[in-house]
Amino acid sequence: MKRSVIVGVGRYLPKRVVTNFDLEKMMDTSDAWIRERTGIVERRFAEGEETTSYMGAEASKKALNMAGMKAEDIDFIILATLSPDYFFPGSGCLMQDHLGIPGIGALDVRNQCTGFVYGLAVADQFIKTGMYKNILVVGSEVQSNGLNLSTQGRDVAVIFGDGAGAVVVSAANDNNKGILTSILHADGKHHKELWGKNPGSSSRPFVSHEMIEEGSIYPHMNGKSVFKHAITRFPAVIREALESTGYTTKDVDLVIPHQANERITEAVQIRLELPREKVYRNIHKYGNTTAASIPIALSEALEEGLIKEGSLVCLAAFGSGFTWAASLVRW
Repeated sequence: MKRSVIVGVGRYLPKRVVTNFDLEKMMDTSDAWIRERTGIVERRFAEGEETTSYMGAEASKKALNMAGMKAEDIDFIILATLSPDYFFPGSGCLMQDHLGIPGIGALDVRNQCTGFVYGLAVADQFIKTGMYKNILVVGSEVQSNGLNLSTQGRDVAVIFGDGAGAVVVSAANDNNKGILTSILHADGKHHKELWGKNPGSSSRPFVSHEMIEEGSIYPHMNGKSVFKHAITRFPAVIREALESTGYTTKDVDLVIPHQANERITEAVQIRLELPREKVYRNIHKYGNTTAASIPIALSEALEEGLIKEGSLVCLAAFGSGFTWAASLVRW
């Protein structure tokens, strides 16, 4: 059986930087308030041509360059996003068009914060069964234009940002590296704790003035509930991934968690009894970029020399659904 190996990683961040001080001009908030509750200092907001599919394609080009490949070498595309360019078609198809590789399959994954890890698990299975040899797995988000940038929506609006990250996953015969396992979980009974209610197919009509006026078109989050579940599910799924492959937290070289909130990351680090330097953070620069956060962080961790040949890396996420997931990778 083939092993799935990440051979290229890339990221794309929008040019526009939005600081906490910029948000102070839009709503009743402060730099100190945002930092204390989230750890975020600034984030990126997309503009102009910087759509979800465009940014995904740009991140993919960088991943392909690192892998020494051309777009034509890719057999399949998996794009994770909660913010597609359109309600339909899927943005994976649009990204394929940006890359100029028509004809290959393109799949959108709508698992929000865990979308990249879920997408990586799908790619791993395609590789192991021999169906495909080279797969792009991408997380890309344009969330800024769907936020309520006012005092009413500040609890959610200050958290999120835009960006994209991509990896090239390829088939290899080397049993000493690659994706060792993926653990995927969900519990739909909590879906209203973190959701975008409208518009949607459950609405009659699909969209209305009332939805806009009442604010149900904007994301809603029960922060206390999300925090409580996240700090339990995050470490549990990481331990599950390690135990399923015969490892412990002492064997891990780096954990790259979804960048949801610095307080959540800190709580997970403490519960896993890991030193700070083994749990990667970049939320202060980009905010919560949902499906894009892990591949963006992975790209930066590589550049910073925190991941080397043979490193044992755990990618883990928790988010809307609720869903939680982890992948264990030997680099």
